[in-house]
Amino acid sequence: MIADLALGWPILSVITFLPLVGAALVLMVRGEGPAVDRNIRAIALMTTLLTFVISLVLWAGFNPATADFQFVEKAPWIGDAITYHMGIDGISILFVILTTFLMPLCILASDVITNRLREYMVAFLVLETLMIGVFCALDLVLFYLFFEAGLIPMFLIIGVWGGKRRIYASFKFFLYTLLGSVLMLLAVIAVYLQAGTTDVPTLQQFPFTVEAQYWLWLAFFASFAVKVPMWPVHTWLPDAHVEAPTAGSVILAGVLLKMGGYGFLRYSIPMFPDASIFFAPLIFGLSVVAIIYTSVVALVQEDMKKLIAYSSVAHMGFITIGAFTLTAQGIQGSILQMISHGIVSGALFLCVGVVYDRMHTREIARYGGLVNRMPAYAFVFMVFTMATIGLPGTSGFVGEFTILIGAYQVNTVVAALATTGVILGATYSLLLYRRVVLGDLTHKDLMAIGDLNWRERLTFLPLIVAVIWIGFFPVHLTGSIDASVDHLIAQVQAKRAAPIPVPAMAEPVPAAGEGASQP
Repeated sequence: MIADLALGWPILSVITFLPLVGAALVLMVRGEGPAVDRNIRAIALMTTLLTFVISLVLWAGFNPATADFQFVEKAPWIGDAITYHMGIDGISILFVILTTFLMPLCILASDVITNRLREYMVAFLVLETLMIGVFCALDLVLFYLFFEAGLIPMFLIIGVWGGKRRIYASFKFFLYTLLGSVLMLLAVIAVYLQAGTTDVPTLQQFPFTVEAQYWLWLAFFASFAVKVPMWPVHTWLPDAHVEAPTAGSVILAGVLLKMGGYGFLRYSIPMFPDASIFFAPLIFGLSVVAIIYTSVVALVQEDMKKLIAYSSVAHMGFITIGAFTLTAQGIQGSILQMISHGIVSGALFLCVGVVYDRMHTREIARYGGLVNRMPAYAFVFMVFTMATIGLPGTSGFVGEFTILIGAYQVNTVVAALATTGVILGATYSLLLYRRVVLGDLTHKDLMAIGDLNWRERLTFLPLIVAVIWIGFFPVHLTGSIDASVDHLIAQVQAKRAAPIPVPAMAEPVPAAGEGASQP
């Protein structure tokens, strides 16, 4: 019955563009003052909550047994080749749910924003539309427009409502991501000239030559690697996180970074399988460096936000390793880790925001012994600290473990080096928790701060439930993606050209009909 309800109307367009309706309603609110601000917050919150509820209807009507795109909407748009084409499979639906799940929490966490509140809420609602559109688009041009347009509201969120160095951080964020995306735009044009279409399902079956795959893969890589971000194009991320308002950091870490990983899975791997296999050693090398290097850098950070930002780069290194193992376990773990990281990293930034709102500093040395004044906060912070280090029973364990299984099947050296990131991650995470929460109160001004209020508790509760639920019942997520992951691997096998020389660092995936191993 739910499936029939979901299929009977353009549900993807509704979910995608409903936040724009909320943004229009916010702009229609006239006047200034506390009462007007309350109305603006209420409209934004109700819009994001309604979007989340409809996305749950979408998930309930989704058929996990098939890898085909579902809830497809298609209409002519530009000429005969470029269409308004929307659809989801088992991979993209999880990112839609993640986006709609985090947005109401971002609105709740924005209670401290008073300057230009109307514009702030409009920026977030527009950003939600663009992020959902990225995960639903099935036309390359449509995807590119959603992908690039997301830079604008995030640029404004950092640049207008950020910290002291917000202008520098916002321009750095914009220029890094825009530069990479220019190359992807050239690749989109080249794809159209070769295939005569920008329709994604068609392109996933189009036989690009091996040489063309190499160049096109590199152009897409330039954009997705910056967005992930991979080492060495990661330096924009710590600055953006430090200067962004709390909700901006949540959505940046929770969703925007995942667009790069999603791009690899949706476009780079199925469209350019030979190039993906050939460049897998490059991905492994950069990812291992990112895991170890940024973990060591995180160990010496004195700013809580910057520490969590560097940890995000390390965790995203696991995700890129998993995706390019081209094994069922690796790809599945990569998706699960992206969902888990979106929840956990967002929650950690919220934890930082709680104490920053009270003390107006993120310097680790200014804290200590918070458990004596904020026991509820200490508990919440502990849950997400355990999740980020991959404690069994939390969402962080499921993704990392399956990624390492997939990596071990391909290259034991890569798996061993990546595992050092787990040890380093536990080190800097536990040190942060000990310095901020445990021990005696180290500063007299900490005596005046209070524990979590009702709004903060309401914000953290669904995040805690999600972390534990995924940790104990990952089958609820894996059941949605199994068919799509198997189909992705089958696409790689079916589209591969004749065997090509691949560096020994990564074993090539056997083509259909080939033996289990190759020389």
